[in-house]
Amino acid sequence: MSNPSVPAKFLQGSIMRHIVVMTLTGAVGLMTLFLVDLTDLYFLSRLNNTDITAAIGFAGTIAFANLSLSIGTGIASAALVARNLGMGNAARAKEFATSTWLFTVLVSAVYTVGVAIFLPQILILFGATGAALEQAKLFVWTLTPGFIFLSAALSCSFSLRGLGDARRPMYITLAAAITTLILDPIFIFWFGWGIQGAAAANAISDFIAFLIGMYGLVYVHRFMNMPTWAGLKRDISAIWQIAFPSVLTQLATPFTIAYTTAVVAPFGNDAVTASTIIGRLVPVAFGMIFSLSGAVGPVIGQNFGAKNFARVRQSLRDGMTFSLVYTLIVSLILFLLRHNIANLFNASPRATELVVFFATFIATSWAFAGAQFVGAAAFNNLGRPALSTWFNWGKATLGTVPFALIGAAYWGPEGVMLGTAIGSVLFGIASVWTAFRVVGQLEPKMI
Repeated sequence: MSNPSVPAKFLQGSIMRHIVVMTLTGAVGLMTLFLVDLTDLYFLSRLNNTDITAAIGFAGTIAFANLSLSIGTGIASAALVARNLGMGNAARAKEFATSTWLFTVLVSAVYTVGVAIFLPQILILFGATGAALEQAKLFVWTLTPGFIFLSAALSCSFSLRGLGDARRPMYITLAAAITTLILDPIFIFWFGWGIQGAAAANAISDFIAFLIGMYGLVYVHRFMNMPTWAGLKRDISAIWQIAFPSVLTQLATPFTIAYTTAVVAPFGNDAVTASTIIGRLVPVAFGMIFSLSGAVGPVIGQNFGAKNFARVRQSLRDGMTFSLVYTLIVSLILFLLRHNIANLFNASPRATELVVFFATFIATSWAFAGAQFVGAAAFNNLGRPALSTWFNWGKATLGTVPFALIGAAYWGPEGVMLGTAIGSVLFGIASVWTAFRVVGQLEPKMI
C-alpha cells in the first residue's frame, strides 16, 4: 500500500466546530453502543429476576475494563498519528497506526485469557454471591471471545480519528450497536438463552465492529501496513510512553465502578440493581462527555505538532465550554424524567429512590468529569501522559475511597454517590488548571 498524503485538517478553521463535529460523530457511535448496554439491561429486566440484573452490574465492570484497556492503547494511536500528521510525516503516522493496532490486540488477548482463568475470584472480590455470581460467570464467559475483536476495532477507530475522519469511527460503533439490537431479543427471548443470549449478541457485534474498522483503515484510507514484530519493536518505546499511562488512566474508571459496586453490595441487590441502572444510564446520557477526550485530543495534537499554542489553549477552553453546556442540558432532562427512568426497568421502590437521587443531585457533577477528560486529552497529546494517570487514579482513590466510605457509613448508597461526585468536582478543577500550566511551560521551550 502506498504512503498517503494526508492534510492536518485541524490547523485551520473554527476549533469549536472541529470539537463539536468530532464529539458529535464520535458520541453517536459511543452513545449507540452504550444504548445497547442499556437495552440489554431493559430486555433482561423483563425477565423479572433481580439476580440477573445484579449480575449485569458485576459482569459489566469486567467488560468495561477491556473497553478501558482498548481506549487507553487507542489514545496512543490517535496521539501519535495526529502529532506526526501535524509535523507533515504521514508515512511515520501510518507506521504508528499499524504498530498500535498490534499492541492493542496483544494487550486485549492477555486480558481475555486472565479473565477466563480467574473469573470466579474476580466476581467474588466485587461482592457477587449466590445466583447473581453464577449468572455473572455465564455472561462473561460467553462474552470474552468478542473482547479481542472489539479492541482491534477501537484501535482502528482511534487511528481514523487521528486522521481527522469523523464519520468512519461512528460507523464502527453504529454497526456493532445495530447488530446487538437485532440479535438481543432473538437470543434472549426467542431462543430462550436469557443472560447468555445477551452476551452472545454482544460478542457477535464486536466481530462486526472489527470488520468495519479494518475496512475503513485498511481499504478506504490505506493507512495500515502489514503488522510485524519488527515494526512493533521499532515503535514500542513511543507507544509505551503514551499507552502505559493512558491505560492506567482508563482503568481508573472501571476500578471506581468495581469499588463502588463492592461498597453498595452489602446494602442488597436493590442497591446493586440501582447502581447497575445508573451505570448503564450514565454512558448513554453523557456519551458526549465520554467522547470529548477523543475529540479534543487530535485537535490539540495537530496544533501542538504545528507549535500553534494559541489554538491549543482555545481547544482547552472550547472543550470545557462544550462539557458545561451539554451537562446542564442533559441533567435537566434526567431530572424531568427521573421517575420514568426507574419505572422503565421495573425497579423496586428502594432502587427507584436511588435512581431518582442520582438524577436530582448527582448528574450535574459530570460537567467536572468532562473537564477532567479535556485535561487528560491535553496531557496525552502534549507529551505529559503521566499527569493524566496521576489525576485519574487520584480521583479513583483519594477522590473516591474515603468519600465513598464516609458516605456509606452515614447515608448509605446515597452517600456513596455523593462522595464520588465531590471527588469528581475537586479533581476536574485541578486537572484543567494543570493543563493550562503545562501549555504555558511548553510554549517558551518550543517557539
